[in-house]
Amino acid sequence: MGTREEITRAVVEGAEASHRGNRPTACPYPADTLLRTAWIRGYATVRPLTEPRAE
Repeated sequence: MGTREEITRAVVEGAEASHRGNRPTACPYPADTLLRTAWIRGYATVRPLTEPRAE
């Protein structure tokens, strides 16, 4: 599972990865863990839902 501290750290790491421009597939946690879900949640808080249109 993951302690509250580990989950919080995973959220922060995901947000930092998004700021750096890393791809979501760069998540270091296994697919079947809550920490992966937390990392992706952090990643998604920074990343825009849509890409800006090139005009």
